[in-house]
Amino acid sequence: MKKLFFLFITLSFFGKFMSQTERYIYQTEVNPDTINLVNMKVEKTFLDIKGKQSLFISESKLLQDSLRTVLRQQENTEVKKSRKSKSAFPKMPDGKSFQPTFFDYFIIKNDEDKSVQLVENIGSKQVYYKEDRKMSWDIAGQTSDFNDYKVQKARMKFGGRIWTAWFAPEIKISDGPYKFWGLPGLILKLEDDKGDYRFSFVKKITIPNSFSETIKPDARLSTRINFLGDKASVRMEMVKNKDPEINFDSFSRMSQRNGGMNGGFGGQPGMNGGMTNGDADGGQSDLQTGKQTQHSPANNGNMNVGNSNPIELSNK
Repeated sequence: MKKLFFLFITLSFFGKFMSQTERYIYQTEVNPDTINLVNMKVEKTFLDIKGKQSLFISESKLLQDSLRTVLRQQENTEVKKSRKSKSAFPKMPDGKSFQPTFFDYFIIKNDEDKSVQLVENIGSKQVYYKEDRKMSWDIAGQTSDFNDYKVQKARMKFGGRIWTAWFAPEIKISDGPYKFWGLPGLILKLEDDKGDYRFSFVKKITIPNSFSETIKPDARLSTRINFLGDKASVRMEMVKNKDPEINFDSFSRMSQRNGGMNGGFGGQPGMNGGMTNGDADGGQSDLQTGKQTQHSPANNGNMNVGNSNPIELSNK
């Protein structure tokens, strides 16, 4: 425990080399299984804005990746050797465990060249692709209030779902959760027509020294269609080379569940593994008032089932 605490202290110093970030925090609700009756699962996701670039990432993944970065930088061989005998989600200094995430990847958007890139870490390796579909929004005249902002409605069909967004024209940021961008204002609320995914803006904070994800120089560039196959190829190479960064147990489970997690569509990210239900900020925000409302608690405890409800249902 003391060693992990020391690592988090080190991480705070490591963060001094990072630039200031405007972080927009979203309460994110996911329905992991549309066949069986289960409760919505909740976690925090972040939209980090730095200059002309943004990063979409879940809180859990950001914490895990930042810790792994410090471990690699310190070349802590003792931790590496004991990794097999420890939980895949090590405990933090307060005794809590890292929780699995439905977003086991991060997305980088660049406002200058209008690019959107989805990146997934596989051990110490990375595989990524550039989104090749345009965001064609249908902006409606309907307006409302949300979290003390005036918001306007827009709709779009993307990835086999119809998405409804509420954006704030007064926030001059053409961005939003996941891959979504292109509206004349920041997206504060986003949900699909099936009610399986819901992103609700909670608050904005400024972080002077933030850890950030980047695409490594040796990352494998894939395509949206071939992404799943290229990920499997990288894993197989790491297993063949006995790369110490690969988690063999995770590899075996992922091989068995690949179809279910990715919805049968190559390149569309599924949410790897289950997660423990946790409320990002005490409940669901009401669109009209922005106030928090409590929802029924879900089963506490880790779920080890794969997500059978990917965020993208098709390649269209």
